[in-house]
Amino acid sequence: MLFFGAVSSVALILPFGPVQAQTQIPSVTVDAPAQRARPAANAVSRRSASTRTSRASRRAPAQQAVPTQSASNGATGERAGGPVRGFVATRSGTATKTDTPLIETPQSVSIVTTDQIRNQGAVSIGEALRYTAGVSGDVNGGSDTRFGGLQIRGFDMTMPGLYIDGLRIPSSNYVHFNGLDPYGAERLEVLKGPSSAMYGGSGTGGLLNYVTKLPTAQQFGEVSISGGSFNRYQGQFDMGGPANKEGTVLWRLTGVVRDGETQVDFSKDNRVFIAPAVTFKPNEDTTLTVLAAYQKDRAGWGLQFLPASGTVWPNNGRTIPVSFFAGVPSFDAFNTEIATAGYQLSHDFTDNITFRQNLRYAYQHNEEKVFYGGGYTDEAAGQLARYGSYSNSYINSFAVDNQLQGKFTTGILNHTTLVGIDYRNTTFRDTAFSVTTSAPEINVFNPVYSYDWTIGGMSDNTGVKQSQVGLYAQDQIKLGRLSFQLGGRQDFVTTQVDSGISNTTVSKDASAFTGRAAVMYNFDNGIAPYFSYSESFLPVLATGPGGQMLNPETGVQYEVGVKYQPLGWNALFTFAAFDLTRDNVVVYAPPSYSAEQIGQVKSRGIELEGTMSLADGWNLRAAYAYVDAELSRDPVNLGKAPPTVPLNRASLWSDYTLQNGPLAGVQFGGGIRYVGATWGDDANTFKVGASTVLDALLAYTRDNWRLSLNVTNLADTRYVAACYNLSGCFYAEGRKAIGKLTYRW
Repeated sequence: MLFFGAVSSVALILPFGPVQAQTQIPSVTVDAPAQRARPAANAVSRRSASTRTSRASRRAPAQQAVPTQSASNGATGERAGGPVRGFVATRSGTATKTDTPLIETPQSVSIVTTDQIRNQGAVSIGEALRYTAGVSGDVNGGSDTRFGGLQIRGFDMTMPGLYIDGLRIPSSNYVHFNGLDPYGAERLEVLKGPSSAMYGGSGTGGLLNYVTKLPTAQQFGEVSISGGSFNRYQGQFDMGGPANKEGTVLWRLTGVVRDGETQVDFSKDNRVFIAPAVTFKPNEDTTLTVLAAYQKDRAGWGLQFLPASGTVWPNNGRTIPVSFFAGVPSFDAFNTEIATAGYQLSHDFTDNITFRQNLRYAYQHNEEKVFYGGGYTDEAAGQLARYGSYSNSYINSFAVDNQLQGKFTTGILNHTTLVGIDYRNTTFRDTAFSVTTSAPEINVFNPVYSYDWTIGGMSDNTGVKQSQVGLYAQDQIKLGRLSFQLGGRQDFVTTQVDSGISNTTVSKDASAFTGRAAVMYNFDNGIAPYFSYSESFLPVLATGPGGQMLNPETGVQYEVGVKYQPLGWNALFTFAAFDLTRDNVVVYAPPSYSAEQIGQVKSRGIELEGTMSLADGWNLRAAYAYVDAELSRDPVNLGKAPPTVPLNRASLWSDYTLQNGPLAGVQFGGGIRYVGATWGDDANTFKVGASTVLDALLAYTRDNWRLSLNVTNLADTRYVAACYNLSGCFYAEGRKAIGKLTYRW
């Protein structure tokens, strides 16, 4: 299994002229019919909206939400992690672990709501992040059934970057959880930059928090069927509400069943996903939500290792087809089985003191069968070498986070103080075997497929156990419109590695103190400048060649920015400039693709991002990112740029629903995504060209029905998503059209 870096998505936004503010109405994860009347927006001052709290909002965990009536800008009814109507989320618990308005959060946070995921037709986490500034979730192209290549601010966060409801879900060299179905998420939240002061072992670039759909007090349901390109057929459902008359027990059940293929010949993409959740509210002060999820994928190896000659540039005038399959059809699988279970507990001791506990167990089994390209043996003839591998891996992770939150005043200062202790234990076993075939070469322009294969000797048998305990504290301090955020954490980590190949066991202890400090000022007009400093500490789960232990990664970020939430608009705009340094960077380099550390990488840049959802049916998301990354302490490629990281990346999405007249309920929209040129190898010897892609949406909603058509890569543009060397290039996904019929009640 191979993991690679990713790049940044992007963000550019310009405010538009005065418009009518949208009022958020009680909702779940689905839209009401377009014809349904919406209440008029209420004029709520920013100060009163941001400081108004209720007993219920104090009681709810940062990720839990029950839809309630909202005012303009979504300031009073929305809760951190809860449902949002439209594209604009205004509160989050990811950065602070407390329910905090984004306009009062002195760090860059991007949120993708379920409405955005639905309108853009995203069917993977990677696709859902395509219009997010500074983030990319599908650097390796849409045919990557592993859904690797998560990158934030120019750094690869595939292995350390995924969290579910604020708890990290670790990965191994062979398995990760980024393939979770986005339909199970209430929202996807990206916290950019180091965050170890709150989360302990985490990556320098940031983290992706998959916020689970939870039960609501409102009865609802939806069922969808869809079909489209690559013989894809899918059914999904989401339903729930009160389980008793008193409303003290709530339930929710979400599921997906899919039978499909990819643009690569012979590669399947089948899935079953089910996620139940139950909330118990025995009294006004206590809430317990028990939740679980199970996902089983039966897929092929969609990621093809292709040479630059024939993809990035022609091979004697010839181009390798996008559908080309380099493997052996009878030996091709990327099968995973994921199960998670846990709970979220919240209890109010008083009006100002709340205890929360978040616990989760996660398991994954992964089986891979693959023959992959290994470079030309005869470039002129188009003869490609192939290497085979069979791997079988298991990972188990248990995590619990205990938090005590208090609100109090000292003189002229108002405090929201959080103290906590968390624990995580992760174990995994990776095994791999070499595989041979009687046809070790294949012609990329005239393939003849062999069907024989033989599993050979064991090439890897590595077991890793890691335990982590962290003590942390945070104080959010307000002095009028001026606010400060101070946080610190002490971590203790033990990692043990045993090799079944060499019959050796080694262990390593690591500890670190990490901190975060920030200051912010909220003006009356909705402008909020800020400055933040944050650190990261990441004990590496991967092992190097021969199974040796790796040093923890560390990182530091300086960020300055301005957030703008215009009065009377349901909109949020963010500008951020950052300077990131990451030490002991782990990469997976050819020819062995085992983990190794290359020293230091710096990333500097700017991000602009904006979202709007207006009462007249208009949604907009725009983004731009400039990321200048370089290897600043590499003995071989000093001063070079990491592959796959473009200097510029931009995107713009807009959709509009007609509100009146005979065509009321008709929705149309589209987006444009631009990715600048990237280097194709560590030595920066060649470049992968820039690309521009168009997406489109056409939908119609009437009564409880919605019929939609989403087309990504509308012009069927052929381009290379990324290269890591001359023999490791990956096509982006071609045109994909998906039609969907949904019924809601």
